[in-house]
Amino acid sequence: MALRVGVIGGGQLARMMIAPAVELGLDLRVLAEGEGMSAQLAATAVGDYRDLDTVRAFAKDVDVVTFDHEHVPQEVLRALVAEGIAVRPGPDALQFAQDKLVMRARLAELGVPQPDWAAVRNVDELQAFLDDHGGKAVVKTPRGGYDGKGVRVVRDAADASDWFDTLAAESASGAGDALLVEELVSFVRELAQQVARRPSGQMVSYPVVETVQRDGVCAEVFAPAPGASERLARVAEGIGRQIAEGLGVTGMLAVELFETDDERILVNELAMRPHNSGHWSQDGAVTGQFEQHLRAVTDLPLGDASPRAAWAAMVNILGGPVEGTFEDRFDAAMTEQPAAKIHTYGKAARPGRKVGHVNVAGDDLDDVVYIARAAAAHFD
Repeated sequence: MALRVGVIGGGQLARMMIAPAVELGLDLRVLAEGEGMSAQLAATAVGDYRDLDTVRAFAKDVDVVTFDHEHVPQEVLRALVAEGIAVRPGPDALQFAQDKLVMRARLAELGVPQPDWAAVRNVDELQAFLDDHGGKAVVKTPRGGYDGKGVRVVRDAADASDWFDTLAAESASGAGDALLVEELVSFVRELAQQVARRPSGQMVSYPVVETVQRDGVCAEVFAPAPGASERLARVAEGIGRQIAEGLGVTGMLAVELFETDDERILVNELAMRPHNSGHWSQDGAVTGQFEQHLRAVTDLPLGDASPRAAWAAMVNILGGPVEGTFEDRFDAAMTEQPAAKIHTYGKAARPGRKVGHVNVAGDDLDDVVYIARAAAAHFD
């Protein structure tokens, strides 16, 4: 009988696990949030991932539970674990991806390099942090933010007064009582380090990559990070492995990093699942991140994470066609750029929305970037 893997969340990450699951002989099942989602081909249940009874009913028919996102409540996850269900990554690890304040505190305990930060509960505490950090900082909501949401650069504490008002209302119902404030890091570029870890402890690392953000959304990824020194690659890999081990992660871990203008590497955020920064690996690595995640959570031997070519580029398709359909654009894109691998998510076009991506691998960085951008441009 095939090993049954249950994925909570029906988005594009679950969708991209389907093909490698078939290749590995796994029975992939998805709990989708609604009908017609990206991973509908594997959706065996539709329901609210925040409802214990819904998740329990889904989980009882699989051998291991994993995730398309990190938003399943801790009380639901811990109830599953208490009932003997394999949850990977487990709640003890996922809490650090769910709450940025909890993450910052734990990374400080591990001695991992990160921006200066503080938990602030009111305007006065935020203003004190601003005064100590040159009059500017980044404020984040500890929970729920992604793709630039829940992040705000402030130069006056009043710039976050509305968030403190919301915080006060939510804290009365038992929610968190503080915002996260971080120094505004002067960085030359953003990087990402991916590590896979299985329950038995085996780990493999992917090359550190450069990520390019536009309007808070990852737009492009270059692998490996151009111009990365051996020291940078070694430090980034060490940080990724230290976090994976220290937090007890199982599955894929993505560590988003800043490379500062004074040559430091600082941790920005974490994701405990396949991640946008690793999409290049589908076509550019011996073992892509989606196959690797499935191997890891089922405790199969991990695959070779080496690149297949000197360079790979990933360009996101953001928004989608303003007129016509995706289908209208494939012929021209494929004809003009036959080296491009085009991945779409089955989503309707919407400004700023991630609706697909293009991967290209080859021996010349400029060539692969040009081809990927040119193919993605057909879907604007």
